[in-house]
Amino acid sequence: MIRRCAIVLIGVAVVGMAGCMVGPKYSRPSAEVPAGYKEQPTAQTASQNLPEKWWQVFNDPQLNALEEQIRVSNQNLKESEAEYRQARALVRIYRADLYPTVSADPTATRYHYSNNKPPISSESGATFNDYILPGDISYEIDAWGRIRHNIQYARESAQASAADLATLNLSLEAELAVDYFELRSADAQEKLLNSTVSDYQKTLQLTETRHTGGLASDLDVQQAETQLEATESQATDVGVARAQFEHAIAVLTGKPPADLTLAFSPASEPPPSIPAGLPSEILKRRPDVAAAERRMAAANEQIGIAKAAYYPTITLTPSAGFESGTLGTLLQGPALFYTLGAGAAETVFDAGRRRGMNEQAWASYDQTVATYRQTVLGAFQDVEDNLAALRILDQESKSEDLAVRAATRATQLSLNQYRGGITNYLQVLTTQTAQLTDERAAVDILRRRLDASVDLIKALGGGWDVTTGIPQAEQMANSPAGGSR
Repeated sequence: MIRRCAIVLIGVAVVGMAGCMVGPKYSRPSAEVPAGYKEQPTAQTASQNLPEKWWQVFNDPQLNALEEQIRVSNQNLKESEAEYRQARALVRIYRADLYPTVSADPTATRYHYSNNKPPISSESGATFNDYILPGDISYEIDAWGRIRHNIQYARESAQASAADLATLNLSLEAELAVDYFELRSADAQEKLLNSTVSDYQKTLQLTETRHTGGLASDLDVQQAETQLEATESQATDVGVARAQFEHAIAVLTGKPPADLTLAFSPASEPPPSIPAGLPSEILKRRPDVAAAERRMAAANEQIGIAKAAYYPTITLTPSAGFESGTLGTLLQGPALFYTLGAGAAETVFDAGRRRGMNEQAWASYDQTVATYRQTVLGAFQDVEDNLAALRILDQESKSEDLAVRAATRATQLSLNQYRGGITNYLQVLTTQTAQLTDERAAVDILRRRLDASVDLIKALGGGWDVTTGIPQAEQMANSPAGGSR
């Protein structure tokens, strides 16, 4: 009989799995994708995926070492990874609804009836044992797909969580790279200002010598001293920003600021060329776009769940077990007992509750569609913004380099003329100030180019790809790494 009941349950489960699934079938809504980027010539649109460790394109060993520490030590990333594991675990929870719930409540009882128990019968004064080994089964037939919709919803939500984790990881990697280049730019500013201080000290000595010989006024000496002291102050002030960037890098790598010290190393090399590829690749290379798409699919499953609420819930509740007064006969055929039960629950009147849930599910889906399309548009804007920044800054860098060379020549000429008594100190002061302004601008342009390169890589999704970055359905059945204890 138990074998027959098991066969019946398996047959019912198969029928339930093959039952109809109410609700719309998901297909990805369209999003407007341009044929090419406005800021990139067609000849440069060839696909060229970035490596997973995209920061290596900058060829900086110190940056490489720091980036490797983010996934290991960053606490924000650990928090997001734990959230992803929770989403994976929810898939397993919903999958359990596909199978019967079996419970057992064995009992062993020794009874003794009172000799004076009314009415007086053969049971009066009797003592006996009662051993019961029961088993109860509860199983919901998934005739309308509610359970399967729940599983699919949890699965797609977990995939969205995986993409969120990748988005945060990319954001932290990019943030560290930007902070690193900001620090190196501060080193370059400090190097420039210290070199300028050395030049200004020589100019002050020249002015004092001329003043001693009666060829320069007290005003010239005071102006030279003022210029020197102001530049020394600027060189010192750069240390504030450098220290803050160093502290930020330490925290990103999961360390207290006191545990990280980065050696002085001024930025000098321009960023590498980074091809953007085709706009259509954004849909599979940006983890935030993938997360928005997976949330659309999950919202579509919610519509199916809302529709399934219109149909009855069918459950089977068989139970069986053994009962005997002695342990020796507990598992024998005559000790068997069983019951077979089934039920169907249907809501007859709910004052529009299910209709409201259905309308809410559709509205939620429409919201995710709008979010997805806006995310795609924002991704294209991010790429265009940084392509434009790199193009314009490259032109600006070339112009600024010419300005620096011209300012350097002008300063040298004015110093030579000042030594020869042809011009006054004001001319030297003017040309030196212009030279320092141009040189600092050149350093700042390099910083902005490096930052824009990092931002472009981030806008392109780094080295992420949807085909390998999101776990597939079959992977969801397994516990995520780090999830077992």
